[in-house]
Amino acid sequence: MKKVAFMFPGQGSQTVGMGKDFFDTYADVKELYQTANSVLNKNLMQLMFDGLTEELTETENAQPALLLSSIAAFTLLQNEGIKPMMTVGHSLGEYSALVASGALTLEEALPLVATRGRLMEQAFPKGKGTMAAVLGMKEAEIKEALTNISDDEVVDIANLNCPGQIVISGSRGGIEEAETILKQAGARRVLPLNVSGPFHSRLMKPANEEFAASLQEVTLQDAIIPVYANVSANAVTDKEAIKQLLIEQLYSPVRFEESIRNMMEQEVDAFVEVGTGNVLSGLVKKIDRKTKTFSVQDEKSLQAFLEWYKGEESS
Repeated sequence: MKKVAFMFPGQGSQTVGMGKDFFDTYADVKELYQTANSVLNKNLMQLMFDGLTEELTETENAQPALLLSSIAAFTLLQNEGIKPMMTVGHSLGEYSALVASGALTLEEALPLVATRGRLMEQAFPKGKGTMAAVLGMKEAEIKEALTNISDDEVVDIANLNCPGQIVISGSRGGIEEAETILKQAGARRVLPLNVSGPFHSRLMKPANEEFAASLQEVTLQDAIIPVYANVSANAVTDKEAIKQLLIEQLYSPVRFEESIRNMMEQEVDAFVEVGTGNVLSGLVKKIDRKTKTFSVQDEKSLQAFLEWYKGEESS
């Protein structure tokens, strides 16, 4: 039996039309979309297939849409009898990983991530915070350079994605200042990201209390399959530990590279990106280019993965 790890994408991967191929082909997927519409009391399906990009990109919409798209793809893999050894998600993707690992139901996860999205939007004035990708610098070098940011601005490390790609997050003025400072310190490029807030920075702490209260209302179970947590980069199955890590995740860095390296130690045969896009597969290749990756987001990519998985040779 081949050993696979499932990865679930986060915000930024959303695109109008995502998941439609599976929706059109499988009755099980249609059912999931109807459940989502009813649980959220909004036409998420219409928004995902025919909506405006601007509307889909709003955090409160993007988060449940990406979760639904991932779980639809996951359901098809599950129907084929494929069970991952472990899971990981990037930021919002951690919720998809928790659903796939049995810690959370889709029905409870959808409204929870919609609430999370709304609280993240409200935590800091709209347009006043942002994020940027820093290319070509190490974490310690960035930390050192950020000590030179003005006292009235905030900039934190938000995502440790792969060697030479680290995302920073903070006040708009702070990020602009950081761009100059980091380039002088040796960054190859500092690229502004198209996001609506300073996610995974201490500016998200105002969302914390209300989100923790929402999380208390959700029934979390111990995960059946280990989930590698963004905050610790380690496997977690205990429901109380999961809950605490989800609260910290709002304002803590996503330690994606470290999570993948820890997962690689388990001698996985392939990492499978489940849902929209292939951003995470690209990051895994940058962490170790010899690693086999797949992305399962439409009928063609699903069949390509199944052909490999059900083939005789493990590679």
